[in-house]
Order: sequence, then C-alpha cells, then structure tokens
Amino acid sequence: PFGAVVSVLGLLLGEWVNRYMNFWGWTYFPVNFVFPSNLMPGAIVLDVILMLSNSVTLTAVVGGLAWGLLFYPGNWPIIAPLHIPVEYNGMMFTLADLQGYHYVRTGTPEYIRMVEKGTLRTFGKDVAP
Repeated sequence: PFGAVVSVLGLLLGEWVNRYMNFWGWTYFPVNFVFPSNLMPGAIVLDVILMLSNSVTLTAVVGGLAWGLLFYPGNWPIIAPLHIPVEYNGMMFTLADLQGYHYVRTGTPEYIRMVEKGTLRTFGKDVAP
C-alpha cells in the first residue's frame, strides 16, 4: 500500500539530482527557479484511497482525481516564501520579482530589449571565418 509514495520518492530523488547537476552544476542557474513539483500529497492520498477501498478501479478513478486536485496546491508551501516583500534600492519587491530582475530569462521583455539593443555578447568573431 505504499507504492505511490515509494515511486514518488524515487522520482523526486531523480528530479533533484537532475536539477542540481544540470541547472546548478553546469550553468549556475538558481535552483529555486527549477525546483520539481511536490508530488507527495497526491501520492499519500492515492495510497490511503487504495488502503481504504481495496479496489484498484476506485483508486484509479478517485485517486487520480485527488492526485490532480492536490497537484497545484501541493506546491504552495514551497512557493510561499518567494512572495515575501523585500526592500531593494528603496523600492519594495517580492522576492520572486527580485530574482527575476537579477536573473533575466530568455523570452522575457527584458531579454528581448537586450537583444534589440545589441548588448548581448555573441560568438560572431569566434565562429565566423
């Protein structure tokens, strides 16, 4: 009756190794931008439904519904500290806004402005003959 929890623990271990080695280890990208989703609440409820009903069909229907409903709010405790207000250069930001200001990601208006202005370094002289 602990199959979902054990499976999710293995999946999360693999995801954390992936996030740490690939994002932080190679590119020094902040890990809190790419943390894996918290799947444990859904796995616990899935196993509890299996133990209470003793029916794989009912577990698939009701447990799958519960898994999907708990997926989004299961991440709220992880994301909540990013909404703390901080003061930076006399202005109030949330911690998430401040991180987005310091680590500009591709596809954001800030990155597109840098591309249009031509301030991004390219490897033109290194790769062109």
